[in-house]
Amino acid sequence: MHILGIETSCDETAISLIEASEASNNVRILGNTVHTQIDVHAPYGGVFPDLAKREHAKNLIPVLAKTLEQAGVAIAESHPFTPDLEPVLASTFTYEPELLAAFNAYIPTIQKPSIDLISVTIGPGLTPALWVGINFARALSIVWNIPLVPSNHMEGHILAALIEKIDHKPGEILGTYDLLDRRVVYPALSLLISGGHTQIVLVEKIGSYKIIGQTRDDAVGECFDKIARTLGLPYPGGPKISALAAEARAQGIRSPEPLPRPMIASDDYDFSFSGLKTAVLYLTKRLIEKAGALTPDTIQGIAREAEDAMTDVLVAKMRKAAEAYGIETVIVGGGVIANSHIRKALENLAADCGLRMLVPQIDHSTDNALMIALAGYYGRDKALAPGSELKAFGTLPIGPRA
Repeated sequence: MHILGIETSCDETAISLIEASEASNNVRILGNTVHTQIDVHAPYGGVFPDLAKREHAKNLIPVLAKTLEQAGVAIAESHPFTPDLEPVLASTFTYEPELLAAFNAYIPTIQKPSIDLISVTIGPGLTPALWVGINFARALSIVWNIPLVPSNHMEGHILAALIEKIDHKPGEILGTYDLLDRRVVYPALSLLISGGHTQIVLVEKIGSYKIIGQTRDDAVGECFDKIARTLGLPYPGGPKISALAAEARAQGIRSPEPLPRPMIASDDYDFSFSGLKTAVLYLTKRLIEKAGALTPDTIQGIAREAEDAMTDVLVAKMRKAAEAYGIETVIVGGGVIANSHIRKALENLAADCGLRMLVPQIDHSTDNALMIALAGYYGRDKALAPGSELKAFGTLPIGPRA
């Protein structure tokens, strides 16, 4: 089965084409492209939804073209769309005329790919950005007469951890992977940490999820970015904080004052990182009033303490949840798992508790369309007819709250 995945939930424009086999229980990545918008949003210190929407509209055709080129889809003799398709496509791209023009210029010039399903993210995410991907998926579905699978972005992050490379060499984009779902002991526990989400999810089986804990305010990735801004570091802040924290540990540098570990001892599995962000703000104000400016050592020390505080809370909550639910398998996903300190702390937790921990390889941890193609494969039973109406859900949950 060949599945095209389309992901536009935030500031990555991503498309992937995979071949998944239930018989062999593996997946082959035929094409996989991610275009990041970080440089576009960096001057503003964060992602602007309408700007992200415009960038997706500009980048989807080039990203599709690169993915299909990787997959070996050939250029064909140009065949313009039939007159009956023109008004349908114009209506589909009512709010993306630039994308309509690029679509009309490119799609008739290629052979129809061998695709059985088109999977597209419908949420959660930035609603304007989601709509661009949805409209693009619907247009391809109509022109190529291929069923659609509406997919959940957070489920994609779980599934990205459930593949293990077979013949994939470091640095290569493509390769064949084992599907690990049959080796997972259910229920499993998933920690999803990203710029917009921090959740602990009980995975009863693939497709059945219950949220047992989540942030009440800032997500951990959002907290990283806001603390970085307070320390005068450029966007995106997470990698900058992590790099400075690593330097501080290597040099034995510590924060002038300890920072709080919000909700670390609460009786539930929820998180709250807003207070940590505020504590950093007040600490830096006090230090600046006293010394006139923050020294490089002070910035490094605060970065280390902030990263330690977030890590301590994540590990404590996961330990408590794993013990309470009798978990044997832990699945970690989301862009923040690229943070080496958090990743190592969770690995140590798994070793201490005798848990099997599954994490995506680094280039699959941030937003990508491979995970959405995988979601389409596992969600193939809910496929909709070609051209079916879809809606964007900015706050779409992965499942009910337990």
